Amino acid sequence: MKKIAVFTSGGDAPGMNACIRAVVRSTIRFGHEAVGIYRGYQGMIEGDFELMERYSVSNIIQLGGTILRSARSDDFRTKEGRAKAYEQLKKADIDGVVAIGGDGTFTGARVFMEEYPDIAIVGCPGTIDNDLFGTDYTIGYDTAINTAMQAIDNIKDTANAHDRLFFVEVMGRDAGFIALRAGLATGAEEVLIPETITNMDSLVKKLNEDYRRKKNSSIVVVAEGDDAGGAFDIAKVVKEACPYETKVTILGHLQRGGRPTCMDRVRASNMGVSAVKALLEGKKGVMIGEIKGEIVHTPFENAIKHNMSINPMLLEMVEILA
Repeated sequence: MKKIAVFTSGGDAPGMNACIRAVVRSTIRFGHEAVGIYRGYQGMIEGDFELMERYSVSNIIQLGGTILRSARSDDFRTKEGRAKAYEQLKKADIDGVVAIGGDGTFTGARVFMEEYPDIAIVGCPGTIDNDLFGTDYTIGYDTAINTAMQAIDNIKDTANAHDRLFFVEVMGRDAGFIALRAGLATGAEEVLIPETITNMDSLVKKLNEDYRRKKNSSIVVVAEGDDAGGAFDIAKVVKEACPYETKVTILGHLQRGGRPTCMDRVRASNMGVSAVKALLEGKKGVMIGEIKGEIVHTPFENAIKHNMSINPMLLEMVEILA
């Protein structure tokens, strides 16, 4: 293998820089040249490459975001765009690629390798949603839930001071992993997620019971993709039926930024080194995952097609502990 390139694609996730660092330094350590591809698949099409040295990734392990930047690429969805990307990779003598991203990133990689099988691509799961099959935790998830937890803790302070009901919306268009763990960690009265059907009558009844028991504040954590709507829609319905003063907070992209936690830095580093090792062993079309502390390889197709399921015990805990 002549050169190994690395890129980040899709939404940024804390820990991506730690993974980039691991890919670059392990590639060089194993005697190969490392290349950074800027702006994901779009940068691949445009040949936006840079030869990386060990010092190129110095002092980045603690940074959120991605030094290689990220971009959506409509061009890569076309055969013409992928052909241009292939030409750029061949021109630069790149025959191995580490893709750091989520399901969209791996879908693009799978299609690309079907058309150009001489380019080997291995993926590292970089997404705060933790919704990829084949790993217990994705890069960025631990930081995101800790960021959400800290924000909700702060909101609880003002909720208690003013006898308020707060609806806090966290990211999770298709998955409720952030909402569920952040809600449990902060003692939320309810956690509303896409994986379950929200019964508005039951929600209103519970909140009214809490008020009658003189509970001076309540927190409801809402994943943005909940079937009953976002936090503003749900709060509007509840406000008409509950005596609480009701407020809404949208955490939004706050959860995607910030310094990665220790676990995300270590996990990302482990996955980055393992991705390079997999390429050098002749593997391709697989996502690097970590299950019960062990590195595993999952074909892109399986990682994308099979959704991670919510642990029912966590849902029961919300009900028991609220």
